Amino acid sequence: MRKIHKTQEKLLDLLKSTIDHPLTIRELASSIGEQSPGVIHHHLVQLEKKGYLKRNPNNPKDYTILDSGEKLIVYLNKYGTAQCGPNGIMLDDNVIEKIPIASSLLKFPSSEAFIVEARGDSMEPKIFSGDIVIGRKQEYAEHNDFIICTYNEEVMIKQLKKGNDGLILYSINSGKYNPKKIEAEDLKIAGIVKNILHYD
Repeated sequence: MRKIHKTQEKLLDLLKSTIDHPLTIRELASSIGEQSPGVIHHHLVQLEKKGYLKRNPNNPKDYTILDSGEKLIVYLNKYGTAQCGPNGIMLDDNVIEKIPIASSLLKFPSSEAFIVEARGDSMEPKIFSGDIVIGRKQEYAEHNDFIICTYNEEVMIKQLKKGNDGLILYSINSGKYNPKKIEAEDLKIAGIVKNILHYD
């Protein structure tokens, strides 16, 4: 990777040490003795351009350090509840907390991973209420993929089926929940389910 400025070195060390409790740009500036938040923003942009950092453009507290490869433990963003059934909570850019996860559970870059907590029983016995679901961020899905999505302002976890008649959101617990035929323009896919952590 490219050589970085001394201020960027200090900033990178600070970002590493506070990744589980991220600081605002003003707090970062204060911590390294820099008066101007604008200077910090400039150095963050440079760190990203040089391949040391990946940031969420909508949330300055959401970032991944890239300079040392995947660690044994990575911190994934938890965005809230995804309903297995009706009345989910909207996914947005507000990270509720960062959850430590063994990187060995991921078969893809941790910068593309996020977490939601499942609620409801429509995906039993595959996903139970209270399970931690790890998704991979992407806005598309294939037939039979399990997706974390928003439909009619409800966040949910469903199996996506594609047929001649269009798209269907399918519940594993089909004895209690009927398949739902949907319009593609009303569906927003946040990611694909990659891991499910069950809790007794």
